[in-house]
Amino acid sequence: MGLVAHGLGGVKDLPVPTWIFYWGGAVVLVLSFVALGVLWREPLLARHAHSRSMPRWVDRVVLWTPLRVAIQSLSVILFVLVFVSALVGDSDPFQNLAPTWIYVVFWLGVPLLSILLGNVWRVLSPWLAIADGFVWLRERTGREALPLADYPERLGRWPAAVLLFAFVALELAYTDPSSPRTLAFATAIYTYVTLFGYASFGRQTWQDRGEGFAVAFSYLARMAPIAVFGERLVLRWPFTGLHGAEIIPGSLAVIAVMLGSVGFDGLSRTSWWQNLVADVGAPYVIDNPDLGELLVALVSLAGLVAVILLVGLAYRGACTLMRSTVNAPRSLVPDFVLSLVPIALVYAVAHYFSLFVIQGQFAIPLLSDPLGRDWDLLGTAAFAPNLAPFSPDTVWYVQAGALVAGHVTGLAVAHDRAVTIFRDRQDALRSQYPMLALMVLYTVGGLWLLSRG
Repeated sequence: MGLVAHGLGGVKDLPVPTWIFYWGGAVVLVLSFVALGVLWREPLLARHAHSRSMPRWVDRVVLWTPLRVAIQSLSVILFVLVFVSALVGDSDPFQNLAPTWIYVVFWLGVPLLSILLGNVWRVLSPWLAIADGFVWLRERTGREALPLADYPERLGRWPAAVLLFAFVALELAYTDPSSPRTLAFATAIYTYVTLFGYASFGRQTWQDRGEGFAVAFSYLARMAPIAVFGERLVLRWPFTGLHGAEIIPGSLAVIAVMLGSVGFDGLSRTSWWQNLVADVGAPYVIDNPDLGELLVALVSLAGLVAVILLVGLAYRGACTLMRSTVNAPRSLVPDFVLSLVPIALVYAVAHYFSLFVIQGQFAIPLLSDPLGRDWDLLGTAAFAPNLAPFSPDTVWYVQAGALVAGHVTGLAVAHDRAVTIFRDRQDALRSQYPMLALMVLYTVGGLWLLSRG
């Protein structure tokens, strides 16, 4: 599997065989919309959000402080290993642990853990572990570890959106994102900004508002059947964490980056986009290749921004139509933004699950030889990944099925919110017509991108 312009490349998945997939996805959404209107007459997500506490012994084991410290310590060790690999290891991305670990194990694996086990990033984050360790040491010397400043509330989650955008821009717009040295530099910059944020505004505040990965993963964790409330571990129905409004500024921006970046990744794999960037860079290949690479990167960056803006503006447009349909006295943007979270998840599943399964296997031998020095530290250097675990048909059906299921879930989350805030049932149903149109647009657009990739 060769490298491509963004990250570590992907698998050539099966194209859409016919236009029937487009119509089929749209029909499923319409039928689901009708079923929701008939059967889902009152709010359900909030009611089942705190369904049952775990037994006390489970709390004591899972939330045991020494266990958390051990996991955090391992996280820091792995972080240092990956950074050193990127900094001084082999410059070949396929002989170096860092690209596979960052773009596959971390970027695709942590979201999977988040939707299964809840907000695991609070334990797995090496940056938070470093900050926790610093605070612990400072308090042991009798000094308080107080934030240096108050966080400006008007900033909301915009810092997280900016940092998350910086990462996806590196992955999708930079000309050589899998270069280990590039990743070392990017990791150092992100580490500095994150630790500075913790020191300036406090760990909890920056984790919830400024740390891009933490905010993105926390949204995905709201769909998990497991959550922590106070000192208790709670079992709940999946997706119930998506109830309610999201009023913090910048929340839509974070979710738009999550969704739009995957959409642009699909767009960048189409022949139309490949021809566009080739036309931009071709005149400079011989005389000035550096300028050609810069222009290609700028075009890719502009495309990424455009797709993210399109995602956000389409949602805002749907909310404006909803508001006019029912004469709502205020903006409805905060009320329905969480309905986009399942869509961000399934876009990632549809585009990357085959990459995760196939390229993720390469982490096994690379952990034995992280720097590409012909080591065999764990005895796994000779592991041979299975490069064809799925048939093309299986890949396509997982992609199409995930997209449709995710958009149906988004419709259900939006419908639950509608019957929560609108007392009149007809208003609740009428308000969701624009949301149905938005979901159909996202579904058909996603299927089209997959079919052209």
